[in-house]
Amino acid sequence: MRQFLQTIKNAFRDLAPIILVVAFFQLVVLQQPFPEPSKILVGLIAVVVGLALFIQGLELSLFPLGESMAGALMRKGNLYWLLFFAFALGFGTTVAEPALIAVSNEAARITATAGVIPDTPEAQSGYANGLRMTVAVSVGVSLVVGVIRILKGWPIHYIIISGYLVIVGLTQFAPQEIIGVAYDSGGVTTSTITVPLVTALGIGLSTVVKGRNPMIDGFGLIAFASLFPIAFVLLYGMVV
Repeated sequence: MRQFLQTIKNAFRDLAPIILVVAFFQLVVLQQPFPEPSKILVGLIAVVVGLALFIQGLELSLFPLGESMAGALMRKGNLYWLLFFAFALGFGTTVAEPALIAVSNEAARITATAGVIPDTPEAQSGYANGLRMTVAVSVGVSLVVGVIRILKGWPIHYIIISGYLVIVGLTQFAPQEIIGVAYDSGGVTTSTITVPLVTALGIGLSTVVKGRNPMIDGFGLIAFASLFPIAFVLLYGMVV
């Protein structure tokens, strides 16, 4: 209980800057009272408690689970199961990512309004689902590449530089309507669900592999999970 109360305290401290910014602009710049302050207060408390519960959940389950599974698969000595686990983890967490769902639906709506696809619920749903699946597959592939990088000890900057060179090239040929969506897709993949498990995978794997340093090799998978979706969505726009 004491640990959870400390987590709530830390969550409130982390949220304090944005609370002060909103209050300053509302009361000083706009010089208007908060509308329905009781609802805002209840919502603020819910956000603080929710953030504290989320952080507590990460520390108690997601991080240890991801690390232990990566280590167990590595000790099992089956590379194919390890790569399949990495792909499935990336695909599954990304499909469930709330930010990606919201962006995909909004992109489908705007694309239909612009006349790029038919303005029907079926067309919008198909476009949004196609975008989500494309991003999910790309994150799965990125984690497979990331796992191989850890096993082989490849320098991360070579892969990052090469990836962005490919993206710059694809941008020249992709439809203008998909470029912004593609670059945003790289950001929305790295959110509340994906980041903890992907980070745990990298740290757990680099801890078990002989000759690897978790500080050097354990991080970097998030960069791949942001990089690969851009290229895949650009290709998706060129095909669709």
